[in-house]
Amino acid sequence: MPRVAALLTFVVGLLDVVSALTPEWRTRLADLRALVPAAASRQAAAFTVVVGLLLMLLAAGLRRRKRRAWRAVVSLLGIGVVLHVAKGLDYDEAAVSAGLLAMLVLARGEFRAKGDPSTRWRALGAAVTLAALSICCGFLLFHLREHRIVGAHSWSAQLEQILLGLVGIPGPLHFSSDRFADLAERVLLTLGVVTIGVTGYLALRPPCPAPRLTEDDETRVRDLLARYGSADSLGYFVLRSDKSVIWSPSGKACVAYRVVNGVMLASGDPLGDREAWPGAISAFLREAADHAWTPAVIGCSEPAGLAWTRAGLTALEFGDEAVVDTAAFSLEGRSMRNVRQAVKRVERAGYTVCVRRVRDLDPAAIATVEAQARTWRGAATERGFSMALGRIGDPADGDCVLVLAYDSVPEATAVGADESTAHTGASVAGPSVTGVSVAGAGESVAAAGATGAPPRLRALLHFVPWGADGLSLDAMIRDRDADNGLNEFLIVNTLRQAGDLGVRRVSLNFAFFRSALERGERLGAGPVIRCWRGLLMFMSRWFQIDSLYRFNAKFAPRWTPRFVCYPASAELPRIALAILEAEAFLVWPRWRPRLRRTERE
Repeated sequence: MPRVAALLTFVVGLLDVVSALTPEWRTRLADLRALVPAAASRQAAAFTVVVGLLLMLLAAGLRRRKRRAWRAVVSLLGIGVVLHVAKGLDYDEAAVSAGLLAMLVLARGEFRAKGDPSTRWRALGAAVTLAALSICCGFLLFHLREHRIVGAHSWSAQLEQILLGLVGIPGPLHFSSDRFADLAERVLLTLGVVTIGVTGYLALRPPCPAPRLTEDDETRVRDLLARYGSADSLGYFVLRSDKSVIWSPSGKACVAYRVVNGVMLASGDPLGDREAWPGAISAFLREAADHAWTPAVIGCSEPAGLAWTRAGLTALEFGDEAVVDTAAFSLEGRSMRNVRQAVKRVERAGYTVCVRRVRDLDPAAIATVEAQARTWRGAATERGFSMALGRIGDPADGDCVLVLAYDSVPEATAVGADESTAHTGASVAGPSVTGVSVAGAGESVAAAGATGAPPRLRALLHFVPWGADGLSLDAMIRDRDADNGLNEFLIVNTLRQAGDLGVRRVSLNFAFFRSALERGERLGAGPVIRCWRGLLMFMSRWFQIDSLYRFNAKFAPRWTPRFVCYPASAELPRIALAILEAEAFLVWPRWRPRLRRTERE
């Protein structure tokens, strides 16, 4: 019903515009002059154009079952019935509007969705849309009444006439009929007033704040992480500041989400007690239905995928997460040859590494790391939604781990393993396998400063906690001028020092459609899987699909499948665009505030 109503509303709006701009029936017009002055009928025609345009714009809201759109359409249709009669006794158009009005009133129960949060950007969007439609209506009016224009009337002259007419200024065109000149002036001026009025209203009204993680939500989420955080490696990313959470009735589980272009996009598994997952999922789907949002899930595990499918969604495997068992990891063997060579090459270049919990770093060191990370990132878009925290060094994230790589450390500043461990406890990495000693960030800078040769920070990894005995990779940033193999060097040293941190498992990057890439290059792969792999390789030019898979595979991880859940196949293109935008792979040409660290008083 909402789709049919939206289509009919768009058609009626289009008919209103055309009927107002086309010549009236002379017999009806003569009868009307006995009842309504000519100026009033021309003004009614101008208002009819505006009503038609607004109906066309509101059709999209009706399709999404928006209650506000229904109220506005019903009001406009009632006004349109009166205007059709007043502008030329157009009983047929009035009857069509009245029929649609009656249908919408009878079907009012279908339009229950709440309005979306408003933003200032809607004012700009409305201004551009209404201005474009007003110009199109002006061109249509001049095309239908071209015989009323006297002299040359090029496209540029018509455009000038329209733009000036929108603000009530006479243009360069001349008309053979004063009645048509008056109609054109009224139509353009009315369109201009409506465009300015709607834009001003949207710009000046108080905007609804975008959904964010509240302090109470953050406290409750951290409590769930303390009790159930080991279930999902993506659980800590719920604390990303641009996510919202919706809770189960018992408060023992929640779903993190963000709304992107009408898609209510959940990330990872529901957090909390698995017995409470159905309640949180039901609340999530109910919220999506209340706002007519399309529900979707990105990056959930197999147990969570089963829970979502029981709630009515469909699951699709779209990649694998690389998880490394730190106790079983070794650089021995032919399969690890490339990683072993890369690590030894970096070690010979004189790099050292520091592994610390954030809580063990002083604020000055954290500020230095943050500033350097921003410099390396530059103007590049910061990606991440489902598997990124979006901040480094927040005091509340004390259990997070920073792995820092330095070069040019003078030998006199090196701190032995025993001294370093005594100073920082289990959070400091011991010496590397080749005997290169490791200095903590504070000691290195202080000692090197005395010799006039401070070490340079060249790369960093940032991990978030995964329960009590795991880490999940959040950020991997490096100096582009640093030696190749530095990322492998940092990951290997993290895995080697995992025992000092009490870590038994480390989650690395996510590999998009890994199974397709792997099966597609095997001997005897069928034509379908080869074509699918070829498409993924083509997309790797922009999205680093193949290179990320091969980088993860170097460390011989255990592959854990991840799923995307969706309500219907027809919604997949829309959901895919929402995922690309949420993860910042698709950035629209507009000003977008960067995700900033949560301000705390």
